[in-house]
Amino acid sequence: MTISKGTAKQVGYKKETTFGTIAGNTSGKLLRRVTANFNLMKETYESNEIRTDRQVADFRHGVRSAEGSLNGELSPATYADFMGSVVARDFTTAPTVSSLSVTIAASGSLYTITRGTGSFLSDGFLVGMIIRLSGAGLDVDNVGKNLLIASITATELTVSVVNGTLLAEEGPISSVTATATGKVTYVPSTGHTDQSYTVEEWYSDIAQSEVYTGMKVNSVAVQLPATGLSTIDIGFAGKDLTQTGTSQYFSSPTAQNTNGIFAAVNGVMLVQGQPVALVTSADFTIERATENATAVGSNSVADIFTGRVRVTGNLSVYFQDATFRNYFKDETVVSLVMAMTTSTAANADFVTFTIPKVKLGSFSKDDQELGLVASTSFQALLNDVTSAGLPATTIQIQDSAVA
Repeated sequence: MTISKGTAKQVGYKKETTFGTIAGNTSGKLLRRVTANFNLMKETYESNEIRTDRQVADFRHGVRSAEGSLNGELSPATYADFMGSVVARDFTTAPTVSSLSVTIAASGSLYTITRGTGSFLSDGFLVGMIIRLSGAGLDVDNVGKNLLIASITATELTVSVVNGTLLAEEGPISSVTATATGKVTYVPSTGHTDQSYTVEEWYSDIAQSEVYTGMKVNSVAVQLPATGLSTIDIGFAGKDLTQTGTSQYFSSPTAQNTNGIFAAVNGVMLVQGQPVALVTSADFTIERATENATAVGSNSVADIFTGRVRVTGNLSVYFQDATFRNYFKDETVVSLVMAMTTSTAANADFVTFTIPKVKLGSFSKDDQELGLVASTSFQALLNDVTSAGLPATTIQIQDSAVA
């Protein structure tokens, strides 16, 4: 007797054209995973008859639905489709501007990049984006490095070098190009998408296929520990287990990518535009409200309604001064930027999460022999003050590897 093993299981997916209608079996993609669980769910009804034999005489199955969970180690591009779905907007190309004349100068632990004419803001650059500079006239130390935008005006970017190396002060240098690498998404103010997926679990060692349809992303949770790998948990609500069989549904699916995995130690965290080294862990969850729609005569959910996008999270910080306590005490609005890279290379692949308007919801300290740690929760809000170059959204995501 063969018992299926996780090493023989593949999880494939493809975006649907119509909710609940199985996607075509070509051009599917295989998922990287630590664990993945997709299951058929049914409402159940127990008879309430009052009987002289004092027993339950019937038990029935009701409306069918599906649910799923995917846990993985965070890596560039791997889960971008689902991040775009949960914020209700696909990734689009990040801004680029060329033919710049720039001057690069140190500003404490950060650097300024000042242009002679034009506007970085009009060109679409925002706080939390990572850019790279190129141009024949630039010093080699200024070419191709990941530079995280900490603050921005029309003519000046203040940046942090993500891998901690130095830039060369120089300028003005002409014919420079500034590129925000990869693609960007965010919660839009209009034109929200409402996407669903067909997901297959294929058990090759026992030749069993389970195909689920109408799977909508209802949560994405990211964990950034001080040590260890960054992880991601994705939740799904779906319509049905639509098809089973003994052969794989997705024919020749695209193989899992081999992009590097993020360790939270590689990267930068900005609070109020300044790098901080006090954070011992961080996590946040993007939730998109969903509700199953049931209708008489339909044995599976007729639709899955989608509502608001909500972002909450937690930070743990060493208790060094009153800064975070006062953010909570005074109900101060702060900005958070979390940038992670796959290595210490100057041009390593990356993902950034920018939460431009945050209020802390708690602040509590532990008590132990050595370093004291304070824990704080936060609620992200729609940013309605964009004059400082912060994105006009609840959360913005940039991924260097999204094609």
